Amino acid sequence: MPVSDSADRAPGAATDAERGTDGSSDGLPINELFYSLQGEGTLAGVPSVFVRTSGCNLRCWFCDSYHTSWEPTHAWMSLEEILAEIESYDADHVVLTGGEPLLHDDSVALLEALDDRDYHTTVETNGTIYRDAPIDLASISPKLQSSTPTPERDPQGEGEWAERHEADRIDLDTLARLVADYDFQLKFVVTDADDMPEILELLADLRATAEVPIRDDDVLLMPEGATRERLADTRSRVADLAMEHGFRYTPRLHVDLWNDAPET
Repeated sequence: MPVSDSADRAPGAATDAERGTDGSSDGLPINELFYSLQGEGTLAGVPSVFVRTSGCNLRCWFCDSYHTSWEPTHAWMSLEEILAEIESYDADHVVLTGGEPLLHDDSVALLEALDDRDYHTTVETNGTIYRDAPIDLASISPKLQSSTPTPERDPQGEGEWAERHEADRIDLDTLARLVADYDFQLKFVVTDADDMPEILELLADLRATAEVPIRDDDVLLMPEGATRERLADTRSRVADLAMEHGFRYTPRLHVDLWNDAPET
């Protein structure tokens, strides 16, 4: 797919090179569109079609979708093209992911079209953008301080994103709106016990702000790691933390099965 530097522009600002084959500017920058098993969260193991958009407003140093954030690549697809490919697979579940899919205006149009076709939709979001859309499960992954690409952790070695990422990674009001309006899961990427005080503080703040209860069962701890080797270092620690705090543990099933292969 062609490399583009346009994925972080204002949503909906398509260039001539980013239009669907029918000439319309409607559509989305698609990094991947594939059929697999949901690997994370409460629906882990469910056959699903994944629609991965390109572009993100954050830059986690450990991002497992590097080509949607640090070096965004995509093909521009119209909504009709996206829907046709989704319908070619035998699946009732669609996962809209990224990058940050809610950056894009036409993510709402896609979700509306999927709702009309009776698909169950999961939206994977970092929780910093709110959209009014038919979402069956908002899989919200607030980014912890440990995600910030400090100069020594910046995969591009430039350190330009650290301040912006740190300033934008948590939006409590947006998180509160998302959990109030949608069925949700709060999914935290965890490396070790050092992450827990921040998670507990954020949960306390969110529970005080949100208009709906947030149960411990709504909170998922997921081990950091996009390869089997890295998960071997983190999974048992994170499982122990989930048991200690009464939260849910979620695997990264796709990594266990296919390591870091694309389209999994």
